[in-house]
Amino acid sequence: MKQVIYVVEDDAGIMGLYAMALENAGFEFCGFNCAEDMFAKLAEGKRCDLIILDIMLPGMSGLEALGKLKRNADFAAIPVIIASAKDDEKNKIDGLDAGADDYVAKPFSMNELVARIRANLRKSTATLEKDADKLAYGDIEINDREHEVHVNGQLVQLTLKEYNLLHLLMENIDTVVKRDRILSVVWDYDYVGETRTLDMHIKSLRSKLGEKTDKPYIATVRGVGYKFCKL
Repeated sequence: MKQVIYVVEDDAGIMGLYAMALENAGFEFCGFNCAEDMFAKLAEGKRCDLIILDIMLPGMSGLEALGKLKRNADFAAIPVIIASAKDDEKNKIDGLDAGADDYVAKPFSMNELVARIRANLRKSTATLEKDADKLAYGDIEINDREHEVHVNGQLVQLTLKEYNLLHLLMENIDTVVKRDRILSVVWDYDYVGETRTLDMHIKSLRSKLGEKTDKPYIATVRGVGYKFCKL
């Protein structure tokens, strides 16, 4: 059965490119020019394996739609890739904080987008290898059974990428995890341009964990990678 990709994009020309690229890649394409139409289709119980979402949309904005998706238990697990002409750091951080699993800035190649789609689909169905249901250090606890992260006993909402990134770093406590390994494990592809996306996810993760400057959870090892620090 073909995996179904929903695309929310109000530019008819770009929508046509999406349709051609996704169908040629073996996916089933379903396009909408506004978020409201997408939610109407989801409400019908139609299958959706991944959503590509523009930010600038008529009516409900892409970020508003993303927040609505993540607040709904029926749709929260669907991977979302934001594809937007807004490529500044603030918009990327806003998208990741709102729950996006990936962010691509227009213009981009359709081959790259298809690679990102496949990587996110693999990650959405993958099960983390683990020796126990919980992984904890200091005031941070990962519960794999519930797929939750708590800091000082408080639930912290992480995206799938952020969750897997934190899990990888905590599994290798006080050991530098190289960038290429993080990209391979968390994103499932080896693309040098993704180092910036990795940095953005680290920044977002630090913010959500409530990291303090004098008490860092995640240390940057310049030119090498990142490590989860012993306190």
